[in-house]
Amino acid sequence: MYSSEDLKELVEKSLKGIHSGHTLDLYVPVFYGLSIGGKRIRPILSLLSCNLFTDRMTDKCILPATGIEVFHCFTLVHDDIMDKADLRRNQPTIHKKWNINTAILSGDTMCIEAYKLLCYADTAKLHEILTNFNKAATNVCEGQHCDMYYETKTTVTEEDYLKMIELKTASLISVSTKIGAILGGAPQSDVERLSRMGMNLGMAFQIQDDILDSYSDSRKTGKDTGLDIANNKKTYLLISALYLAKGEQKKELVSLLNNTEGLPVVEKYDRVKRLYDELKVKSCAEEKVREYFTAVENEIKDIDVKPERKEYFREFINRLFVRQK
Repeated sequence: MYSSEDLKELVEKSLKGIHSGHTLDLYVPVFYGLSIGGKRIRPILSLLSCNLFTDRMTDKCILPATGIEVFHCFTLVHDDIMDKADLRRNQPTIHKKWNINTAILSGDTMCIEAYKLLCYADTAKLHEILTNFNKAATNVCEGQHCDMYYETKTTVTEEDYLKMIELKTASLISVSTKIGAILGGAPQSDVERLSRMGMNLGMAFQIQDDILDSYSDSRKTGKDTGLDIANNKKTYLLISALYLAKGEQKKELVSLLNNTEGLPVVEKYDRVKRLYDELKVKSCAEEKVREYFTAVENEIKDIDVKPERKEYFREFINRLFVRQK
């Protein structure tokens, strides 16, 4: 069995292998984007899922899992442009360090590299893997579209929001665990079980990320705090606040979203966050995270392998929900 630390080392080594053979300036920001860190959650989950059913961590498992991470990094590069984010993991984003055109091209290159790595999967399983991955990749784009569209939409329901994060975030985590199970030779029932587990995990992870965006220290998370509020992102916190606010609170919140007073970003953030505190929306979001996490635990419990093979899997997932605040 491999621990998550072992698997992260394998992923980092695999990512460094992408660097070899490329000398064009085009690849400098690509390598920068891939090397500035991260928890490597998606490839580790993929390899942990694979390791539930086999101990053979060959390139036919490691390289496709690495491809999932490269695709994730590609989406972050383009997200950062759209969100006007200056920091990613405490480092300047690619469009900030270079320029927007360079960042767009770097992201495109990462996307192509991701597919090259996925093609190292066992030939007999490649069609199934690419079919599932392509669906998830399309979902990510649809989810990002919804995320951007909802910034200017006055009314977004909880149902709208949950569907959006299912597409944008949870789909890629779900396909990571599903592909890992397929590569590990899992029976179809466990392939689907791990897919559902990944989906619930992704939902919990995104809502927790919403909480961290508004309540974390940017020095610990490596991202600008309050960007969601600045950009009127329809997060679980904001949707809950809009639902719970009445009278003057509702009037003030709507005014802040429209920024009718022309407030600086910092003051807007402080006032919206004060309303969040008054309405106790953080507690609402934390309860929703617990609901999804319970569903994750139930799926893991039912995976048809010996309990000891699930230990590293459970340990890694538990650590995801003790993130820096």
